[in-house]
Amino acid sequence: MAATKKKAVRKAKKGESIRQVAAIPFRLSARGDIEVMLVTSRTTRRFIVPKGWPMKGKSGRRAATIEAQEEAGVLGKTLKEPAGTYSYWKRLANRFVRVDVVVYLLEVTEELADWQEAKRRQRAWLTPAEAATLIDEPDLSTLVKTLMLPQPTPAEPA
Repeated sequence: MAATKKKAVRKAKKGESIRQVAAIPFRLSARGDIEVMLVTSRTTRRFIVPKGWPMKGKSGRRAATIEAQEEAGVLGKTLKEPAGTYSYWKRLANRFVRVDVVVYLLEVTEELADWQEAKRRQRAWLTPAEAATLIDEPDLSTLVKTLMLPQPTPAEPA
C-alpha cells in the first residue's frame, strides 16, 4: 500500500492528478430509509468516508470494499457502478495536491466488533442529510445528501 502512495505523490509532483477510491457504507432502516456510515479520519478526527489508494491487481470497486473493511469494520456488497466522484485537497509535507476520488456504495451486511483500525477511528450511522452536514468536502457532502440507490431493473418479459 505504501508503494502506491509514493507513486501517487510522485505523480502529483509532475502536476498530474492523483486518484483514490472510496466507499459509502449504507443500510436501510426499519422504515426503509437510507442510513450511511461515516468514520473519523486518523489525524484530524473529521468525519469522512472510508477511502484509500488504488490497489495493484484489484478493481476500484474491490479496493473500496477493502478500505471499508479496514477503516470502518464493515462487510457487504459493493455496487458495481460508482455512485459518483468528488475531489479534495490532500495535505503533503510542503504543499497540497488535488485528489480525485471515485465513490462506490457498499450495502453493509455485517459490522465487525473488532477491525484493523478500530482503535484509531470512530464510526457513526447517520441519515444522508446529517452526514452531509458533518463532511467538510463540498462535493462529497452533496453526493451523500443526494444519495440515490440504483433501482433494480425490471426483468425482461420472456
